[in-house]
Amino acid sequence: MKRKDMVIAGYAETKVGFKTGRSAYDLAGEAYAQLLERTGIAADKIDGLSVTTALSEASNPFFPVYMADALGIVPTWLNASSLGGCSATGGVARAMSAIRDGLCETVLVLSADAPSTDWRANYGAFRSEFQDPPGVQGPPATFGLLMSRYIHQYGLNPEALGKIAVTQRGHALLNDNACEKLKKPLTMEGYMESRIIADPLRILDSVMFCDGANAVLVTSEKNAQKLGISKAVYPVAYAEISNYRGNESVPDITESGFTKIGPAVLEKAGLRPSDIRMFHPYDDFTIAVMMKLEAFGFCGKGQGSDYILRTDLSHTGELPLNTGGGQISAGQPGLAGGGLNLVEAVRQMFGEGGARQVADPRNALVTGIGVVPYARNWGTSSAMILEA
Repeated sequence: MKRKDMVIAGYAETKVGFKTGRSAYDLAGEAYAQLLERTGIAADKIDGLSVTTALSEASNPFFPVYMADALGIVPTWLNASSLGGCSATGGVARAMSAIRDGLCETVLVLSADAPSTDWRANYGAFRSEFQDPPGVQGPPATFGLLMSRYIHQYGLNPEALGKIAVTQRGHALLNDNACEKLKKPLTMEGYMESRIIADPLRILDSVMFCDGANAVLVTSEKNAQKLGISKAVYPVAYAEISNYRGNESVPDITESGFTKIGPAVLEKAGLRPSDIRMFHPYDDFTIAVMMKLEAFGFCGKGQGSDYILRTDLSHTGELPLNTGGGQISAGQPGLAGGGLNLVEAVRQMFGEGGARQVADPRNALVTGIGVVPYARNWGTSSAMILEA
């Protein structure tokens, strides 16, 4: 059952840049200052902090503590969110629980990363032992294998993935914060001619690592009113799952955690897929967007291509898709990428989308995915529904 006692009362976002030469701390400071200015609250009102683990700071196990110090925040509740692309929505959900438990009142959910400037990730575990020696060497090849299996089982019209890329590029051209390196018009012909980097995955099916930061402010509705904040949206439903089917030796890799949590989060919100006004999915690869449309029930399994080709996904269409361009066309600021789509959903619901503003932004579905296991689907899935 949905609850409307907590709100996202503000958002902030830096420009997404490529090899900016800036640190995660520097970018975080900019987003934090912007959030304070936009909401008009005093810095000492923030007593909770959730920080997304950053690829550019992955070697620092005390990253959230140092971030609190860098920003001058004295939290009574501190959370290190290590869910990859699920960290932003997961951070909001955990902040809501902490507020309800009386651990804090006003929480900054912050994501900042600069992997195109400084890469410090060392995953360890099975990745260096099993994935790297065979030459997988990262997410594009893994998702190429996932696409191959999907095509084998269900078939796939590449123009459907092309439509996702073209639509989101059109949105990015209307987004001042999108990475300038990516702000070039894209046609279906241009997509189809783009080079294949992990057969059958094209380079335009994939994100580009960038630098950037984003943040949202989470508090109770009562406290937001006390602070004099006039704009807010309600996170009414949330669900997540990790290591889906991880206890099976040979699971169907075309099934993700959204197979389970997709219907669950809609049920919590009392909504059907047709009730969703905007879709802001984590989009490191176009195939992930299509598979989530199927998992949430917008269409049946294996019917994603047909659904995408017959549906207007533009900001003026029936199901606006990643209206800021998503990570594919705005750039992926490392593990802060999960906050990119969340912030855009909040921006739209505040009515501040500018030239890409969606009419009647009454609700939004935001997702996150994280981790790339060996020979399985992505490792963590999250979904959040926001209502005006």
